[in-house]
Amino acid sequence: MSIFLAIFYYFYFSIIGVYVIFIPKVLSTIGYSASEIGILLGAAPLVRFILPFLFIKGLKLDAKMFNLSLIILVIASLCFYLSVENFYQLLFSNIFLGIGLSLVLPYVEVISLENIGKQRYGKVRLFGSIGFIVVALVLAKFLSSSIVALNFLLTLTWITAVFAFIIGQRYSQKREQERTKETKTMSILSDLYLWGGLILMQVSFGSFYNFFTIYETDHGVSLDMTVYLWSFGVLVEIVMLFSQGKLLANSSLLNLIRLSVLASAFRWFLVFAYPENLAILFFSQSLHALSFALFHSATISYLYQIYHNKQLSQQFFMGLTYGLGGVSGAVIAGYIYEYYPSYLFLSSSVFALIGFVMLMSYKHRHEA
Repeated sequence: MSIFLAIFYYFYFSIIGVYVIFIPKVLSTIGYSASEIGILLGAAPLVRFILPFLFIKGLKLDAKMFNLSLIILVIASLCFYLSVENFYQLLFSNIFLGIGLSLVLPYVEVISLENIGKQRYGKVRLFGSIGFIVVALVLAKFLSSSIVALNFLLTLTWITAVFAFIIGQRYSQKREQERTKETKTMSILSDLYLWGGLILMQVSFGSFYNFFTIYETDHGVSLDMTVYLWSFGVLVEIVMLFSQGKLLANSSLLNLIRLSVLASAFRWFLVFAYPENLAILFFSQSLHALSFALFHSATISYLYQIYHNKQLSQQFFMGLTYGLGGVSGAVIAGYIYEYYPSYLFLSSSVFALIGFVMLMSYKHRHEA
C-alpha cells in the first residue's frame, strides 16, 4: 500500500504545483485581472469549505462516492482545459475540479494514517513534495505558452485518478465497513479557537499560493529564479517530512502547530519587507519546512488524535482551512494586490499572527 500511496501523492501534488505556480501566471497572460484570478482560484477552496457540511447532513464518503469523485475530477480537468478563455465556463469547471480534489485527498489521507501511522506518514507524503518540485522545474523549462501548462494539468490529473482508484480498490472492505459506522458528530464550536487559528493560517497563504509568482516577477525577479524559490521551499519541506517522525512522536502536536503558525507570520513579513532580496527570500522559503510540512503533519495528526470520526475531521480540515481559509485568502489577496500591492504579504503576516494568538488561547482536550 505504501508504494501506491507514494505514487498517488507524487502525482496529486504535481497537480498542485502546476495549479499554484503556473496557472495564476497563465491566467494573467490571457488577460484576467488580479481580482478575477482571485475569484477563479478561490472557487475550488470554496467547494472544500461547503462539502464537509453536506456529509454531516447524510452524505457518506464511501467507496462509491470516492469513485464518483474520481470521475468528476477527470471530466472537470478536461472542461478546465477547454474553457480557459471564458471566465464563467472556467469558474464552473474549477468548481467541479475542486469537488474532485477535495474528496479524493481526505479519503486517501485517512488510509495513510491508518496504514502507516503518523511517524512514517512524512516519509510517504514527501513524494508529493518531490512531485511538486519536479513539475515546477520541468514546466519552467517548457512553458512556452499557456497550452503547455494546461496539458500538464490535464495529464497529471488523469494519472492521479488512476492511482487513486487503485488505492481505493485495495482498501480493505473491513475498514470500509468500520468507517461507515462512525458518528458524524464534530465539536467545531467547542474548539472555536483551534479552528479559527487553523483557518487564519490558511488565509495567510492566499498571497503565497495565488500571487507569489506574479508578485516576485513584478518586483524584477525572473520567472526561472521564482521557480527556484518555489523549489527550494519544497526541498526543505521534503527534509522536514523525512525527519519529522520522532518530533511528532515526542513533542506536543499542539505546540508544533503554534510554532508553525508563528514562523509563518515572520516568513510573510520578510517577503513584504524584502521582495527583491534573494538571500532573504531564500531564507523565508526555508521556513516552508515549518509553515507547511510540519504544520500539515502536526495538524492532521492532532485532529486524528482528538476526534472520534477520523475521516470527517480530515474533511473539515480540508474544508475549513484549505476551503474557507483558502477562498478567503485568495479573494482577499486578489483585491489587496489590485489596489494595495505593496501590502500584500504584510496582510498575510497579520492574518498568521492573529491565528497564532487564537491557537495560544485554545486549551487542549482529548476526545478520542
